[in-house]
Amino acid sequence: MSQFWLYLKLGLEHVLDWNAYDHILFLIALVASYTFTSWKRVLWLVTIFTLGHTVALFLSTYEIVIVDTAWVEFLIPVSIMITAIYNIFTASNKEKNSNPALLYFTTAFFGIIHGLGFSTYFKMLSSGFSSKIFPLLEFALGIECAQAIVVLSVLILALIVQNFFQASKRDWILVVSAIVIGIILPILRDNFNAI
Repeated sequence: MSQFWLYLKLGLEHVLDWNAYDHILFLIALVASYTFTSWKRVLWLVTIFTLGHTVALFLSTYEIVIVDTAWVEFLIPVSIMITAIYNIFTASNKEKNSNPALLYFTTAFFGIIHGLGFSTYFKMLSSGFSSKIFPLLEFALGIECAQAIVVLSVLILALIVQNFFQASKRDWILVVSAIVIGIILPILRDNFNAI
């Protein structure tokens, strides 16, 4: 049982670590254009991201899929940038995401990229174990719990800003997405130079 809590805690801390905030930035960009009234769409997006993320973590850990870490580290900020730019271009749309299949596919693809990024860290943690399936599931559960914390925090902050400070939803999306882009640009440049 102590191993369960160890890997769950490692997954939580890995996402919520301020030194590795790219995952948090993606989640912020992913849900910035939603509120609690669209909770079903948010639940689908986060679930699909989680499935892509967990499948990639599993495939990479068992070396079914092997990718160059430098490319994964470059694609993670690219996925964040694309999501934030998409938000900016669609911030004024009343009926956002008219093609949910494309949105869900893109979210799953970005989940795969982010899962591959976590796999390197997990492989280092579990290098001495003969069976990695339970530590992998425990680690993935910790990651998903941390993602839920981030998503709920963004939705609560959106609720406060839009209802108590009377900011429009469009302004909220534009400001949050612009902040995400401003933070991710140097990371994108650095990771591009590392390829």
